[in-house]
Order: sequence, then structure tokens, then C-alpha cells
Amino acid sequence: MQEFEIHYPIRAAAFIAQTAHESAGYSTFIENLNYSAEALTRVWPARFPKEVTATYARNPEKIANRAYASRIGNGDEASGDGWRFRGRGAIQITGRSNYSACGTGLGLDLLVSPELLEQPLHAFRSAAWFWKSRNLNALADRDDIVGITRVINGGLNGLEDRKNYCDRAKSVLGVA
Repeated sequence: MQEFEIHYPIRAAAFIAQTAHESAGYSTFIENLNYSAEALTRVWPARFPKEVTATYARNPEKIANRAYASRIGNGDEASGDGWRFRGRGAIQITGRSNYSACGTGLGLDLLVSPELLEQPLHAFRSAAWFWKSRNLNALADRDDIVGITRVINGGLNGLEDRKNYCDRAKSVLGVA
């Protein structure tokens, strides 16, 4: 956290909140894509209309390849990039473009070895790199958990969980 200027308690609380949520309470550093047909339509309605969900449900590799196809630097569904560059690390770095930039920032060849982000040291350094690269310290300084969540998640998925983690971290760190 020091390396990426997450050195004030308010920043640390926000970082802890987001990484705790994204890693399921620090229990995993790889995205869980084992969705039911109903969940696919709810989470990715444009990518998984009801008529196709049965062929993807409970097949994480197929889900990743469709969900992340032809975006964030990935090739099409058949390329396998969605699965190869699925969310990893404490903040879930996702997509070939993000893996490339993160790898450059951390001095790691993540395009060849994306699984490095599953190791605790790299999982947290990648999260802190992402945090700084997206100027999230400025949002943390304003206690803007909603803004931080939008940058990390693209929406407000898990906002209440993130707020709860943040409140707990603030309490422990003595943030008023």
C-alpha cells in the first residue's frame, strides 16, 4: 500500500473494503464464473439473452469467453482470451489490455503467465497498481465509496457489502 500511496487511513479503509469484496473476503484471487442461466441473464443481459443461457450455464470457461469477448483488449469468443484474462487478483484485473498494462506497471509478463495474479503478493500489488492507475486515492480521500465502486465494478454490484467492509475498516483504523 505504501508503494502505491495508499498510506492514509481513509485510503486504506476504502482499499480494504473494495479488495475484500472483490476477493470474497480474501478467500479467492480468481473470478468465480459458475453462473446459473438465471444469473447470466441478470448479470449480463446483453451478452446472455434467455435463448442462449442454457448452453452457457455452469460452464465458467464458456461464460468467460462470451462475457469478455471482443472488449478490454480480448479477441473474439473463440480466441479463449475471456477465460485466459478473466478476473484475477485482489481487485479482479480483467481483460488482455488490463493484464498488459498491469504487467508493465509491475514488471511481470502477465500475458504469458496471467496466473501470477493468483499469488498473494501479486494479487495485492496488482490491486494497488489498479487503484493508483485509476486515481482512486482522490475518491478515497473524499470518502466516495460509490465512485470507487463504479470505477472498479463498472456499476454498483455489491455496494452494500463494500460499504459494510469500509465501515469495519474505518472502525479498526480509527477513521471518523
